[in-house]
Amino acid sequence: MPAPSKGRIGVLLVNLGTPDSPQTGDVRRYLNEFLTDGRVVDMPAAIRYPLFQGLVVPLRAPKSAKIYQQLWTDRGSPLLFHGLDLQKLVQEQLGSDYLVAFGMRYQNPSIEKALNELREAAVERIIVLPLFPQYAAASTGSVQEKVMELVSKWWVVPSISFISTFANDPGFIATIVDLGKQEMAKHDYDHIVFSYHGIPERHVLKGSHNGYCKLGNCCNSYNKNNRYCYRAQCFETSRLVAQGLGITPEQYTVSFQSRLQSRLRDPWLQPYTDEVLKPFPAKGIKNVLAFSPAFVADCLETTIEVGEEFKELFEEAGGEHWQLVPSLNTHPTWVQAVVDMIHRN
Repeated sequence: MPAPSKGRIGVLLVNLGTPDSPQTGDVRRYLNEFLTDGRVVDMPAAIRYPLFQGLVVPLRAPKSAKIYQQLWTDRGSPLLFHGLDLQKLVQEQLGSDYLVAFGMRYQNPSIEKALNELREAAVERIIVLPLFPQYAAASTGSVQEKVMELVSKWWVVPSISFISTFANDPGFIATIVDLGKQEMAKHDYDHIVFSYHGIPERHVLKGSHNGYCKLGNCCNSYNKNNRYCYRAQCFETSRLVAQGLGITPEQYTVSFQSRLQSRLRDPWLQPYTDEVLKPFPAKGIKNVLAFSPAFVADCLETTIEVGEEFKELFEEAGGEHWQLVPSLNTHPTWVQAVVDMIHRN
């Protein structure tokens, strides 16, 4: 009997999401979907929805809209157009045996739309790559949950695999190192900051394998017990990038940004970047190079928060030069890294 013909392999690239426009109404819709996700805000739905839809989002949306207006370009949201550019380049590299789709966890283009593209093409199987280097239940886990929820409604479900983390992927690390070296060649820096998106400490503890995570020295090594610990992955990425840059542990700091609530009410991963950088100038650290290795594309948290807001805080404290290293976007080494991860899976 002849062997059945092989179909194409579907690839689904997913990033977090972005408003359709920087106008308050679109920002409100985006925040409503994002902040009512039970994996992002892990409180009972009966509390989460009234609190965020009724209070937090209406107050936050106009302020966030102003920030998005600073971020917006002629091509729209950087997170979106860099994602679409990456999709195109990865498709070109993989060739006709693959079909690459791109979706956002929140808003458009949706995961559902991207999955339907793959289903209509009758792909043989699907590889899902959430574009979050370090696994967190609130990011990668949320994408995985959404994909499974949607596909569970299909009558025919193909084989599906997930790339859950690439915190120590060689190509991912090499791209960050290359971008860092380009900036270091332009200026002398006293210190380096690796600033990651924060999550509540309880998220780490809830996912701890046999109580391994203690939010302390347990992250000094990356092993089978903490391979899905977000904090441990952040430290592992930082160690590998530091090695590539040829810097010692004393020459860099790992910190966390973008916390939603106060430390007293709900502690998030520490130290906080905005608090770390303020004492630097008094210690003689006047020139700082900042990385955002939790993000693979320019976005509000990189361009605005790290690149502008932290720069302003640093200079107000007496700092002289604060430089953000650009995100990976469509760097050729990063495109190849994505292709290699897909081939390995």
